[in-house]
Amino acid sequence: MYAQLVKSEGAKPREEMTAEEIAFQDRIDRGEKIEPKEWMPDGYRKTLIRQIGQHAHSEIVGQLPEGNWITRAPTLERKAILLAKVQDEAGHGLYLYSAAETLGVSRDELLEKLHSGNMKYSSIFNYPTLNWADIGAVGWLVDGAAIMNQVPLQRTSYGPYSRAMIRICKEESFHQRQGYDIMMKMASGTPEQKAMAQDALNRFWYPALMMFGPSDKDSVHSVQSMAWKIKINTNDELRQKFVDQTVPQAKYLGLSIPDENLAWNEEKGGWDFSEPDWSEFFAVIAGNGPCNEERLGARVKAWEDGAWFRDGLMAHAEKAESRRRASRMAAE
Repeated sequence: MYAQLVKSEGAKPREEMTAEEIAFQDRIDRGEKIEPKEWMPDGYRKTLIRQIGQHAHSEIVGQLPEGNWITRAPTLERKAILLAKVQDEAGHGLYLYSAAETLGVSRDELLEKLHSGNMKYSSIFNYPTLNWADIGAVGWLVDGAAIMNQVPLQRTSYGPYSRAMIRICKEESFHQRQGYDIMMKMASGTPEQKAMAQDALNRFWYPALMMFGPSDKDSVHSVQSMAWKIKINTNDELRQKFVDQTVPQAKYLGLSIPDENLAWNEEKGGWDFSEPDWSEFFAVIAGNGPCNEERLGARVKAWEDGAWFRDGLMAHAEKAESRRRASRMAAE
């Protein structure tokens, strides 16, 4: 998921809820959507701001590993496809920042928290894209993992978030397909190209599994989020679905999942697999990944370099408003 380690309050027993909280929870349980101007618990609002904000940051920061390859794509067609994908990610960030703003937080506040390190983005984007095969692995595995989580989020309880996810999921499915198509071309190419594809899978497999967040036994904030239907599935449920979907895809490509313990479990009807190295996950989340400094530095630089443009837009808006006021006064 693009939002990891989102903290929420502990689940409150019904007997400890106020009348408003009970009525709110009953609406959630009936599958009703909560809209911006309707009453909601403070904890619900804060959890949504954290989750949607982190999701938005991940879409924006997620442009960087792929944008780096736009000028180096192997063909004009691949260049155009990758450019469209990166543009989509910018749009996804826009939808999500807009959804977060309906909760009473400004985009500037969210970005300030990102730039100061007080708000995170998905750990996966702190890994480098070393060659063209990595772009295929990002599309196939990273967008595949994102889709696995985001499709259920179309049913999330907060209306603006749910509606944003419907459009985002349509575009993410294209992103995954283009990544898998790159991997198919590489895997069916020269031995050197197939080796590049295998190497990319080896490096991105476990970081992709980490995208769903810690194991359920260590994920202490999920219970209330699931009760509020901000989160629809547990981390381990989504991770299992992702592995079950991806293993046959890798076999079709003729590539090997880098896990000696991978084995079909007839009883559960799914694949047994090794846990990621969670110490690596927490180190990356803490800012000690291969590209944390580079990614955050790029976002801060883009914000600072764009200050003149934002100032110009504000000045134009103020002048336009002054003209409108003057016109109204003259008409009176």
